[in-house]
Amino acid sequence: MCLMGQSQVFADGETLFSEMMGISVCGKQIQRVSEYYGQRIEETEAKSIKEGAPAPLVGNEKDITYVMPDGSMLFTRENGWQEIKVARIFSQNDNIPIQESRNEIEKNLFVCHLGGLHGFLKKLEHYADDYKKKVCIADGAKWIWLWATSTYPEMIQILDFFHVLEKLGNFASKQFVDEEIKQKWMTDQKERLLDNGVDEEIEILTKLKGRNKEAEKLRIDVTRYYQNNKIRMQYKTYLDAGFLIGSGPIESAHRNIVQQRLKLSGQRWSESGAQQIVNLRAYQKGNRWTELVNLIKFAA
Repeated sequence: MCLMGQSQVFADGETLFSEMMGISVCGKQIQRVSEYYGQRIEETEAKSIKEGAPAPLVGNEKDITYVMPDGSMLFTRENGWQEIKVARIFSQNDNIPIQESRNEIEKNLFVCHLGGLHGFLKKLEHYADDYKKKVCIADGAKWIWLWATSTYPEMIQILDFFHVLEKLGNFASKQFVDEEIKQKWMTDQKERLLDNGVDEEIEILTKLKGRNKEAEKLRIDVTRYYQNNKIRMQYKTYLDAGFLIGSGPIESAHRNIVQQRLKLSGQRWSESGAQQIVNLRAYQKGNRWTELVNLIKFAA
């Protein structure tokens, strides 16, 4: 029932149980059982954090390990739109190429929290503390860099390259009328940024003048964004070291963990219910389902 509840709308789970297994289980029962054990996960993790119990590892603690946090919005009954934060932790060695331009991450840990930042960071640090070589890739949210700098000053911080180009592209779209000229200009800037040329890029943007008010506003915005993050934009250095430079894995995690189950049409979750179901999804997607099975067996 937990496996069904974290995967399917509860009413659909009732139908699947009946048609595929010949078992009569109502949707409300699937919901109750799923939420109960989702809460047990929450309580078990809180106890582990309080007692300082060792957290499960992905890979080896000495591996290069990515810690990617991010937030997205979820509509709740109690307080409307609330931010649900998710972190994805994985080893560089588990990022396996399966096609020429596509990799697959074989082992993950997911940390999910609907609520205040402090509660999320307590969970995240419980799982991240033991890794010696941490890399954080994020989109520029100030809370992420403040946390990374204060908690793990040795952690390598990388600004997501897609967001870097996206902001530059927004400016270019308003600055250049001719599409061919715009594309050539973007290609030149991209090559410069990939060659550790962020300081030169800031100088170029500073000397430009927007052709209208909208373009000028976007020019100022992208220039400030680069100035605030230039220490995290040494992309040639990162690539030469074999690091990722994109935050695609955490954006994918938000889609797989949160959106595919909790953001379906017409859904409105209680805050506790959302946390309970996302806990189950984090365990299922993070290859930790056996831990839940053992928790259920122990409870029995």
